[in-house]
Amino acid sequence: MLGLVREMVIAYLFGATGLVSVFRVAATIIQTLYDFLVGGMVSAALVPVFSEFAERRDELWRVASVVINMLAIFLALAVILLEIFAPQLVWILGGGYDAELQAAAVEMIRLILPALFFLGMSGIVTSLLYTLKRFTFPAFTTAAYNAGIVIIALALAPVFGITSLIVGILVGAASQVILQLPGLRGMNYRFAIDLAHPALKKILALYAPVILGLAVSVFSVAVDRNLASHTGAQSLAWMQNATVLIQFPLGLVATAISFAILPTLSQQSSVNSRTTNNEQRIANYELRITNYEFQSTLAFGIKLVLLLILPATIGLLVLARPIVALLFQHGAFTAHDTTQTALALRFYLIGLPFAAIDQPLVFAFYARKNTLTPNLVAIAGVSIYLTVAFALVDSQGMVGLVIANSAMLTGHAILMLWLTHTRLGGLGAQGVIALTIKVMIASLAMGAIAFAILSALADVADWIAVLAPTLIAGAIYLALLRVLRVREAERVWEIARARLTRLGLRI
Repeated sequence: MLGLVREMVIAYLFGATGLVSVFRVAATIIQTLYDFLVGGMVSAALVPVFSEFAERRDELWRVASVVINMLAIFLALAVILLEIFAPQLVWILGGGYDAELQAAAVEMIRLILPALFFLGMSGIVTSLLYTLKRFTFPAFTTAAYNAGIVIIALALAPVFGITSLIVGILVGAASQVILQLPGLRGMNYRFAIDLAHPALKKILALYAPVILGLAVSVFSVAVDRNLASHTGAQSLAWMQNATVLIQFPLGLVATAISFAILPTLSQQSSVNSRTTNNEQRIANYELRITNYEFQSTLAFGIKLVLLLILPATIGLLVLARPIVALLFQHGAFTAHDTTQTALALRFYLIGLPFAAIDQPLVFAFYARKNTLTPNLVAIAGVSIYLTVAFALVDSQGMVGLVIANSAMLTGHAILMLWLTHTRLGGLGAQGVIALTIKVMIASLAMGAIAFAILSALADVADWIAVLAPTLIAGAIYLALLRVLRVREAERVWEIARARLTRLGLRI
């Protein structure tokens, strides 16, 4: 929710101008470098390896200390190096902007780069807390980050203009680290650097294929941003506003569920690994039980994702224009900006369900300590993007880039589903296909009702055009889930009710 507030504040204060587009370039650099240097390591290497030491806390703290110290040094050197080459980064990502906008981008990048250090440290702490199954503090890191941007921008925009967003990112990134430190209660931190530690070697071995995949991803981001800079100064700002509305359900549903099941998948895979290497000690039926548990955990995660992401996709498709207008069309953000952002959103939605189920599939391979396969698929996905983007950008402009992005996400997910079936034994008899059919029926019915309500509400306030269809169609969706006997929906309700009961709330 605070991510949406952040984008609303940016749109209100600065609109969707060329200056906002180059700010997006600077922010993209930070996020991309974080994903490349640390973010991908969290799920692919840190959590799976840390999970091996979860029951041996002294050794876990030693391994964590070594990783923290090494990455702190590496990130500090990376920030210094990138400060020097900021003009070259702007040329790569925004070569289509005029000289004035490029100069502004260089200044923004040099100011924003220290945030990379704090984001990296936050990622390491997050991986430790996930390993310990302490999810509360990591759950609020994104909120802290967004709150920092919102508060600082509102306070300092009259004085520093768009630079206030850079200051907000710095404050938000530092807040992520500070917020999570209480979660490391009991940690015995050591200032140790041990390049020969076996765990460090294992982390690097697992992360090496990820680097390959992320390098290709970084290349695709650079191409995307460069192509966007040639389709108009405002295109990237419109695309980013639409992307936020895609990332909201992805973060709320797919990412949250994927990280929640990752430690369990890693522990189940660890048992499976020991079993296959020592068949004399562990009976074959235990291996089958372990595989079934792994498949059940993965399948349940995917079914939860589908249960929530399919209605979200249909709802966003039907209500795209009023949602964009409600959230962004204030202050400097115009009606034309709303039209263009809604257009981009509709084409991004093609890839949303595929991106959502893709995350738990990738994490399943990471849990099995197979980081090479998902990143080879990432290379194939980027190839799809580049093929479609270069084919459509001249004729379709911004929309061509959005279609290319959706094609990439769709192709990536289809390949991961096939590999899950061939390499991980599939999802077994877990009822994923049956649930998908039921949820799709309920979602399409919900969408038809939402469209009818929206059509009947001509010339009403945007908040009514969003709220009325959402409440009525959403209630019908829940009713249809019950009629269709979707057991996963009932299970989610039971889990929520049990949690509220423990908190002293009876419903």
